[in-house]
Amino acid sequence: MRCPYCSHAETKVTDKRDVKVSTRRRRECLKCKKRFTTYEKLEPIEKYVVKKDGRRELFNRDKAFLGIIKACEKRNIGHDKIESIVNLIEEKIKNKKEVPTKQIGEIIMKNLKKLDKVAYIRFASVYRDFEDIDDFKKAIKEV
Repeated sequence: MRCPYCSHAETKVTDKRDVKVSTRRRRECLKCKKRFTTYEKLEPIEKYVVKKDGRRELFNRDKAFLGIIKACEKRNIGHDKIESIVNLIEEKIKNKKEVPTKQIGEIIMKNLKKLDKVAYIRFASVYRDFEDIDDFKKAIKEV
């Protein structure tokens, strides 16, 4: 594993934790002494997301992660919390070959609602395609 700071090839594992779908390792570079985190998980079985218009595309973990990151921008929410939401999505859909986008969106919204109300409203505004201020008011009343 190369250090993301100095590209040195030798690192040591300082901490290892198993979580539901992955193994988290805290590493230290033997050259620059900086620490970083890596995650190890099984290679996923292909899953398809069924879009609203019926199109099918491969489930993209990074796309879900980036969508949540955008909603959480400038909020005090760590990547580990976002990672846990994406892990939860994968856990809930692991036994399915196809999953509707609605199910993924609802999992994200449910968890963002618990985590941060502002991030929830931001995500909901894109996911539910808000058209005017009344849509925002309605969503705010829900939280």
